[in-house]
Amino acid sequence: MKVFVQSVNFNADKGLIEFIEKKVNGLEKYYDKIVDSEVFLKVQQTSEKENKLVDVKINVPGNEMVVKKQCKTFEEGVMLAVDSLKRQLTKTKEKVRAK
Repeated sequence: MKVFVQSVNFNADKGLIEFIEKKVNGLEKYYDKIVDSEVFLKVQQTSEKENKLVDVKINVPGNEMVVKKQCKTFEEGVMLAVDSLKRQLTKTKEKVRAK
């Protein structure tokens, strides 16, 4: 699966991008028809500690799943988003089987 990582207003280091690709590619275990995915990383200009925004969009045939998380670190945000997507993909797979 192709994973597109876009960092808005900053440059993501290689380690972060590899971490994201590894986590998102792990979603294929839950649903094998994933076309591709896009990950958007943004830093909000606020005084709050939780100023890292992570948007993960997954394209599956006939559907698109989007999860947005706000955390202290990008790694934490990606892990929470991937966990949420695992649940969504499992539900989607069960619906397809039920038909």
